[in-house]
Amino acid sequence: MSAIGVVSSCSCLCPGVRLLKPGSQKMSSFGLHTAARCAAKDYYEVLVLGGGTGGIAMSARMKRKVGTGNVAVVEPSKTHYYQPLWTLVGGGAKQLAASARPTESVMPKGVEWIKSRVTALDPDKNCVWLENDIKVSYKYLIIALGISLHYEKIKGLPEGFHHPKIGSNYSVHTVEKTWKALQNFKEGNAIFTFPNTPVKCAGAPQKIMYLSEAYWRKTGKRSKANIMFNTSLGVIFGVKKYADALLEIIKERNIAVNYKRNLVEVRADKQEAVFENLNKPGVTEVHQYEMLHVTPPMGPPDVLINSPVSDEIGWVDVDKQTLQHKKYPNVFGIGDCTNLPTSKTAAAVAAQSGVLDKTISLVMKNQLPTKKYDGYTSCPLVTGYNKVILAEFDYDAQPLETFPIDQSKERVTMYHMKADMMPFLYWNALLKGYWGGPAPVRKLMHLGLK
Repeated sequence: MSAIGVVSSCSCLCPGVRLLKPGSQKMSSFGLHTAARCAAKDYYEVLVLGGGTGGIAMSARMKRKVGTGNVAVVEPSKTHYYQPLWTLVGGGAKQLAASARPTESVMPKGVEWIKSRVTALDPDKNCVWLENDIKVSYKYLIIALGISLHYEKIKGLPEGFHHPKIGSNYSVHTVEKTWKALQNFKEGNAIFTFPNTPVKCAGAPQKIMYLSEAYWRKTGKRSKANIMFNTSLGVIFGVKKYADALLEIIKERNIAVNYKRNLVEVRADKQEAVFENLNKPGVTEVHQYEMLHVTPPMGPPDVLINSPVSDEIGWVDVDKQTLQHKKYPNVFGIGDCTNLPTSKTAAAVAAQSGVLDKTISLVMKNQLPTKKYDGYTSCPLVTGYNKVILAEFDYDAQPLETFPIDQSKERVTMYHMKADMMPFLYWNALLKGYWGGPAPVRKLMHLGLK
């Protein structure tokens, strides 16, 4: 399971690929790929780093602007995953295969696919370095490298995943283990964790908890399960309207929430999870578990740490309204790898792609960007096998809802939107550069008032 410490580009890149440091692995002989050709060019008008949601969507949009052969995507993974589906995979409601497609099939026609990893960025010279010391130059750079998963920062992981009764919906290697642990549950503590770091899809750690509770109710095991949500945060959710709704559900379903608890160690052979009390640094508590769902610590990809394009932590340093880099005007960022102060979700990437498209169009014309990103993001909070609370909000953690109804209520319609409509929209509109979020729908639904 050593491949579990991974990088995921903009919420959807294959999480089985570790981002390597310069020189740590030789590039395969395939090198570059476009329609079975190799080694296209060493310069592109638009170069995109990362073939996840943001990278593919923006490459499709850019190809329509600058033409065939002038856009390239640097992406090592052969498989592209729609990760939002993994909540339902972990809960047994969807098959893992439904979330996967070959990267070649989602790469826009006319866009060069560079099958390699970026090892360094040199924005002062308008170039990046790939494996085997390959240099590629650009006129415009879009950084969409996603976020890294760090299971290894929890003592006992990732090797602990070799044992039963433990899973994680955040990795392709462990999401099916969640479903097995859920099915094989007998009696005892079922613990769900939230780390002390930024995460992608901040609602996912508790979505699987609600699905598990519903499954055990259905199978007659609920009375034998002591369900615990151990979160490093001090609130259940960052937007009060939805937090209040979730707390009602938690109370009704007799779920225990322990705030300011951070998972620091897993003793999988003993079925023990060790948590630090963040209110009392250094003080730990040990819980026995019959099932453990781990949400790993996350952070910026290694290549961005101490990079000229990044802030002091390692996130790409962009203007929060235009997504243009604060120092380099021909560099842009999108998705999980940026320091945009909003929740890291595929829905956020969709909204950002529409804004970034307009930003780059104006920059290419030597004009100042005018389109502003409001921080829109969305989290379909799955609370059962046919129920979802559709949370939508902005930079200020204020609801920014698409429909003229109270979206803090559990609804069957929203579940089907999450399970069926959103995947279709993802594959057929967002990745093709035709979906920039629900703002036009929202305006129509609210008769232009919002």
